Amino acid sequence: MGDIVKYDKGGVIGLIHGKGGALTIPKPFERDIFLFDTYIAGTGYTEGLDELEPNMKEGDRLDFFREPDNPHDREAIVIKNTDGVKIGYVPRKDNVIFARLMDAGKLLFGKITSKQMKGTWLKIEIKVYLHE
Repeated sequence: MGDIVKYDKGGVIGLIHGKGGALTIPKPFERDIFLFDTYIAGTGYTEGLDELEPNMKEGDRLDFFREPDNPHDREAIVIKNTDGVKIGYVPRKDNVIFARLMDAGKLLFGKITSKQMKGTWLKIEIKVYLHE
């Protein structure tokens, strides 16, 4: 028995196989949706931040993780750099809706827009995005 070969000029098979017969799987549409401007809270309590600060640049991506067992805030969202190092939190005044989105399975992340030392506190301004 031989292999079944079907050549389709531009139909569904042509869409899936593309040019030259190579299999190409359509990718879902993805985009990052800007939601909000805020800052990182709690940087004054982050150990080793003075060592991290010189390596943090505008445009750097920041990962968000829910921390529902946080004793101070059930809607807490911890912010880490891409190496997994904790930098601080989404401010409590801003986190309720973001926490609900994350609890519903949505992927949120941030990007640094500016940073400035204010005494012992490093003020890091960020933009919050929803990846969809």
